[in-house]
Amino acid sequence: MISPLASIHPSAKIGKNVTIYPFVFIDKDVEIGDNNVIMPNASIMNGARIGNGNTIYNGAVIAATPQDFKYTGDETIARIGDNNTIRENAVIIRATFAGDETVLGNGNFVMQGARISHDVKVGNNCIIGNGSQVSGCCIIEDCAILTSNVLMQGNTRLGTYAAVQGGCRFTKDIPPYCIAAHEPTAYYGINAAVLQHEGFSDTVIKHIAHAYRILYKANTSTEDALRRIEEQVPASPEIAHIVEFVRQSKLGIIK
Repeated sequence: MISPLASIHPSAKIGKNVTIYPFVFIDKDVEIGDNNVIMPNASIMNGARIGNGNTIYNGAVIAATPQDFKYTGDETIARIGDNNTIRENAVIIRATFAGDETVLGNGNFVMQGARISHDVKVGNNCIIGNGSQVSGCCIIEDCAILTSNVLMQGNTRLGTYAAVQGGCRFTKDIPPYCIAAHEPTAYYGINAAVLQHEGFSDTVIKHIAHAYRILYKANTSTEDALRRIEEQVPASPEIAHIVEFVRQSKLGIIK
C-alpha cells in the first residue's frame, strides 16, 4: 500500500493500513497514524503529526515552513487530527516558534487551494472553502464555515457555527451562530438553517436571535448590550458562549 515511487525519509513513522501513492514526499520528523490515504504529489514536511483516517489529496502540503518574518528555523509542529479531508493544493503551515503548534482538529473539510497559516487553531467539523486564506494565529471554533475565497485576517477569531459568505475579508472577530456577509464584512443574521439541521431547538434558536437583536440593534454600548442579554435572555450554554466570546474579543467584533 506504499508505492515504491514515493520518497519517504527513513526516520518517518507511518502507522498501519496507510496508502501512499506514487510521487508523495514524506520528510524527516514526520508521524502518520493509521488508515490514512495520501494521494500523488502531496508533500508531508518536517514537523507534521497526522492522526488517523485522514485523506490528503494531490498536491497538498502539510507542515510547510512558516511564512513569518519572525521564523528563525525552530523545529515546530503542524498537528492534524482524525478523519479530515484535505483537498488538492491545500497548504497547512506549521508554527513559528519552538514548542508551538498549528492545529487542525477532527472531521474538518479543507477544500481546494485553501491555506491555513502558522499557529492557527481549527476546531472540529469545520469547512474551509475553496481558496480561502486563514492568516497567522487565527482561531476557528467547532463547526464554523468559511465559504470560497474568504480572507481571514491574522489574530481574528471565528465563533462556533458561524458562517462567512464567499469573498468576504474581515479584520474583526465574528461571533458564534451568526452569518457574516457584505463588504465591509458585517453581521447578516443568525445561521438558523444550519442550527436547525444540527438539532438546535426552536427555542434556543429564538433566544440566540434575541441576543443578537440586543447586541446589534439596541443602539447602546457593547458592554451594556451584554448586560441586557444576561438579564433578558434565558440562560443556556449558547447564550453564555456568545457573551463570553464578545467580552473576550481583543480586536472587537464585526459591525
